[in-house]
Amino acid sequence: MLPLYCRKRILLLGENLSRYLQHSSKHNATTGDGCDQVSLLLRLCEERHFISPDAFHTRTCVYGPLGTELKKNILEQWWTAATRSRARVFGINTSVHTRTCKESVMIVNYRTVQENLQQDSFTTEEALRLFFQNSMSVRSNLLQGALQQYIQALELVSRKLPFGLAEIGLCHQSNDQSFGHSPGCLSEVTESSLVWFCSPRTSSQWMDYWARQRLQWWRKFALGPSDFSLCDVVDKDLKDGTLRGIKVLYKFPWGLETLETLWSLGNTELQKTYQGTHSKLQCRDGRKVVVPHVISISGDMDKGMLAYLFNSLKQLKKTDSKQKQQTVLKLHPTLTPVKVALDMGRGSNSELRQVCEGLLQEFLEEGIPTWPGYLDTLPLSLENLHTKYDEMGVLFTVLVSETTLKNGLLLVRNRDTTIRETMHITEIKGFLLRYMYASENL
Repeated sequence: MLPLYCRKRILLLGENLSRYLQHSSKHNATTGDGCDQVSLLLRLCEERHFISPDAFHTRTCVYGPLGTELKKNILEQWWTAATRSRARVFGINTSVHTRTCKESVMIVNYRTVQENLQQDSFTTEEALRLFFQNSMSVRSNLLQGALQQYIQALELVSRKLPFGLAEIGLCHQSNDQSFGHSPGCLSEVTESSLVWFCSPRTSSQWMDYWARQRLQWWRKFALGPSDFSLCDVVDKDLKDGTLRGIKVLYKFPWGLETLETLWSLGNTELQKTYQGTHSKLQCRDGRKVVVPHVISISGDMDKGMLAYLFNSLKQLKKTDSKQKQQTVLKLHPTLTPVKVALDMGRGSNSELRQVCEGLLQEFLEEGIPTWPGYLDTLPLSLENLHTKYDEMGVLFTVLVSETTLKNGLLLVRNRDTTIRETMHITEIKGFLLRYMYASENL
């Protein structure tokens, strides 16, 4: 059993996995053969470079090479959907440091404070001054930054509604003490935010529209779309001034968790941000002049990444092997970190390597993420090679062999079908590009 501090935030498996590990005896999530699904995913993520070795000693998300690439792909797809699905959605980039307010948290350099207090004798007033000199206020969400850019954006759209401001960034959030954290312990979270400014008379329709859009987006990249769902926030959980709330949920092995939340905030938050400047907030809604309503859509992308990992993890029975089961990470082709792995079979190593290096260069020039397996010094059997790449989520394995040197034929294996077929070396790049394009436009 891992120590408590190791279980606080196990990288991309995050607080949710930490919660599950702490209560695994009560919530036994298993696959068909009785193997713990969470432990299986954790092992896979460690061995296949989704998790950094430092992940067990930090409260932040420390990703390995494949985890970093997977997260980047998810964020790119979110950004494309947010800024290009509709006109008049603009990207912004606000500071992680913010004015002290209820939407921020304080980070203190306790080491500096402690060293100074040990060396000198301080009065209470001097100690408090030292404390605040070594502290800073950081954001706990991205909403306030978008509201502060509202007036500037209003001029950009000639004071016409609707329009939106999108951002992705790090936020610092307090952890629940029930997860084993000390009170006030902070974690870094990568948050996505779309703040939509619209007419008061159409805000309810826009809320429904964005809820459908967000659910559709999450399901688009899922192997099991039905695990993603929507639910309304009950009235007693609404904050003051909030008209309505909707959550996008994912069904984890331990239960439902919120990935994304939509809030219909009315114009309360906007007026709080710009107190005394009511006229500057007004814009045109047809012939009327109104102060817009605000819809805030915020997502925890680290938790979203965890959802996609669980959703894509499959264990399949094998009938043609000594291994009873085959573990496959069936990530969506658009999200999976590595599209193709290049390896070589038996033959003249120097000549086969030259062919692999030529193909690698072609693939990289076309933007096809490729794993240079032929550079591995530890040779693996073909079965073990496929096991490794299936757990990495690699879509295609391309094997260069003596046959390639003789007649230009490659052996290509598909992750999802496990079918192996021969393909001429001149056709492989076009095949991969067509497959990637088709998967992006499903």
